Amino acid sequence: MAHDVPIVEHLGVLCRFRQEFYGCLTRRADALFELTDAVLCADGPVRDLVGLSPAAEHRRGHGALYGAINHGRVEISRLRRALAGLPLPRAADGRIVLGVDVSPWLRPARFPTPHTR
Repeated sequence: MAHDVPIVEHLGVLCRFRQEFYGCLTRRADALFELTDAVLCADGPVRDLVGLSPAAEHRRGHGALYGAINHGRVEISRLRRALAGLPLPRAADGRIVLGVDVSPWLRPARFPTPHTR
């Protein structure tokens, strides 16, 4: 049981964050929350939203999905505080653990760089 304590603590942090995130959703909260779960639990990249409708995490039809996107509201400042309040992930020895993508794949140019202006 002693080795399960960190897992229980992590699950507690996750549960508290999910509750706080749900509180940030001020309109169409249930549909937005299910949409978020569907995006996070998708097997691969999400290419279109309608493809999330059949996901088990999104129990609503595609009409509710688009209704949530078009009419749902997120309280951004509250979400920002919730994210900033999360503990940093740490290794067993206390070092901070961060995930970094170091793949050599080119990324799409979303923002102009000084060289492309």
